[in-house]
Amino acid sequence: MTAPALPDTHPPAQKTWWQQNQQRLAPWLFLAPGIFMFMMYVIIPIFQSVNISFYEWDGLGEATWVGADNYIELMDDEAFYTSLKNNVIWLVLYMLAIPGGLLVALFLNQTVRGIRIYKSLFFFPFVISQVVVGLVFAWFYDPNFGLMNIALGWFGIEPIAVLANEDYVTYGIIAAGLWPQTAYCMILYLTGLNAVDPEQIEAARLDNAKGVKMLWYVILPQLRPATFIAVVVTVIGALRSFDLISIMTDGGPWGSSRVLAFYMYEQAFSEYGFRMGYGAAIAVVLFLIMMIYITGFLYKMYRDERGR
Repeated sequence: MTAPALPDTHPPAQKTWWQQNQQRLAPWLFLAPGIFMFMMYVIIPIFQSVNISFYEWDGLGEATWVGADNYIELMDDEAFYTSLKNNVIWLVLYMLAIPGGLLVALFLNQTVRGIRIYKSLFFFPFVISQVVVGLVFAWFYDPNFGLMNIALGWFGIEPIAVLANEDYVTYGIIAAGLWPQTAYCMILYLTGLNAVDPEQIEAARLDNAKGVKMLWYVILPQLRPATFIAVVVTVIGALRSFDLISIMTDGGPWGSSRVLAFYMYEQAFSEYGFRMGYGAAIAVVLFLIMMIYITGFLYKMYRDERGR
């Protein structure tokens, strides 16, 4: 007959501080490098730009405190108002990329033969450089051999020098920017459509919902996260537009295609005088516009979520 087992009288091992807090601290350890880089290259430079905007500085010599003089000068700067007006036009028309990307995504979200080839063709504008996009559209608009004017000639219309006309140049550059931006929004919506609940689709079909009603009441509410990202990225892209303008017109003709980001570069780094303080003031105004717009959209999204 075996003896009964004696109870374990040893106390449980004491957990270390790390073992007790491991699950709580591990995410912050993984996030720490990213947070550090974000602070170093985004947050701190923002405050540095605000500080520089109160000085007159050429980037090399001694900075002179001028207070709000740079901002006061902006109020009387005609080029600043031209750039601001063009940024508003960019902001309004660039939003066309969102419904355009949605329509393309709905078209490509089908299981038909060869659909991968079509997806690759629509995805192509997003992966090429903005410099290449600018050069392609500059050739496309060329009044001598551009495809656009060749096509207009078939209908007896005289060539239009889009990039040399003050009335058309901004719209021509925006059309070039919409090409890759629509492709980006298409990718976001294709990802969102893959996460749409098929059970809700089937339930809506049983209720005889189809077409526009199916899209508006069933699909679009499930695409809210993709729409949020598309709006934020498109707004930021419209407000910081620079590369296409630099490649296609260099701000011309006569400064009519400038936007705030390009005008900031002209004042701070180009041959216009290396006015770092004045360029920083333009950057601060652009940052505030961007923050007001995005904060308003975030508040609307938050209010909609609370009301659900």
